[in-house]
Amino acid sequence: MPLVHIDLIAGRSQAQLKQLCADVTEAISKNTGAPAEHVHVVLNEMQPDRYSVGGVLKSDEK
Repeated sequence: MPLVHIDLIAGRSQAQLKQLCADVTEAISKNTGAPAEHVHVVLNEMQPDRYSVGGVLKSDEK
């Protein structure tokens, strides 16, 4: 049972998240031989004011 965790900044549409899950499931299934129905994908959406790169919050980026 492959388990994939994806952390990303919140703000994508439901359609984009659905497509991401479908694409990741397909890639994992193709490359591991695991049946798609056994691939688990966990999306963790972070608020921009709770994530930083280089000490700068994503909410502060221009």
